[in-house]
Amino acid sequence: MTTYLACIGTRPEIIKMASLHRVLKARGDRMLVLHTGQHEAMAHVLYRFFDMGPDLQIQLQRTSPRLGNLTAELLDSVDRVIGETKPDVVLVQGDTSSALVGAMAGYYHNRPVAHIEAGLRTGEREPFPEEKNRELIGRLAHWHFPPTEQSRDNLLREGIAPQRVHLVGNTVIDTALWVREHMASDGFDATTALPSPLRNFLAAHPTSRMLLVTAHRRENWGQPIRNIAHAVGQLLQQHPDLIVVWPIHPNPTVRHDVESVFSGLDAATRRRCFLTDPLDYPALISVLAQCHFTLTDSGGIQEEASALARPVLIARDSTERQELVQAGGARLVGTDTERIVDAASALLTQDAIYRAMQLTTSPFGDGRSAQRIADILSQPA
Repeated sequence: MTTYLACIGTRPEIIKMASLHRVLKARGDRMLVLHTGQHEAMAHVLYRFFDMGPDLQIQLQRTSPRLGNLTAELLDSVDRVIGETKPDVVLVQGDTSSALVGAMAGYYHNRPVAHIEAGLRTGEREPFPEEKNRELIGRLAHWHFPPTEQSRDNLLREGIAPQRVHLVGNTVIDTALWVREHMASDGFDATTALPSPLRNFLAAHPTSRMLLVTAHRRENWGQPIRNIAHAVGQLLQQHPDLIVVWPIHPNPTVRHDVESVFSGLDAATRRRCFLTDPLDYPALISVLAQCHFTLTDSGGIQEEASALARPVLIARDSTERQELVQAGGARLVGTDTERIVDAASALLTQDAIYRAMQLTTSPFGDGRSAQRIADILSQPA
């Protein structure tokens, strides 16, 4: 029996580790989940939903907002946990501080590190600090599990030994498809998937087309977020059959910026926009499956939308998920109000453009990524 320690702490990490956790446990391996504490309330909702612990938890003090403070606190705690639990393999996912620190501590203890969703690159400074986190983990990991050919090639260009790089697809596709099937099963109460205010809002607009908006990246805080909000307001005014669902980032400044823009809209237009707290994962997948298209700066939403054949407008100037753009399922529109309005209006008024962006298969995976990773991890290191 192999003991795995999954070092995770943010919502995307939990979502993308869930399918691998399920597969490894089903094989009889010991799975320890270390929650590193960044996304506290929303994290535990996900842990319960996916039935994955956590088994261990770090109580972050966060005496300073500085990244250096967070990294130092995490490293001290994760290093101690690895020393006490002595896992055979440390699992990290993506590009967060949890992933970087997990890889560093695993390396310090001479424990092989498996990097899930490896090799994503923009080739630029942004997103900060995630781009450098990815590169650094690439120097520390033993197994690299890139989701796409492009991410695999990035790793090979950086000199990673080919025998350590395994193209597997993205586990987020596994999870999104599992959640959709789970919600469609006879034993699932669909009425509990959405918060009742959101359920009532959608019921009041049964024939309207829905735009799902998410915007959370730090580089978009401030004027970029306000630009996005102005674009959404213009779209609501120009397209009377459009409704908007926007789960707002919990940062109070972000919420204030969005609400201040919408306060300038007339009451009838405002009623067609539903601003809500962040949705739990089943609710998010439910809304994503129902929306006409999504405007987002989230990498995870780009991937999940591709699994559900939803067109994506990316509110960023670059993306480490170029495969979706290249496949035609997404467009980079940045945070310029006019660019967003033009691209969204095209999706709302030109059927040919809309249908061309509805991909029949996701470029990120087929729902069997976790199985492939488990197969590779079961082989001698």
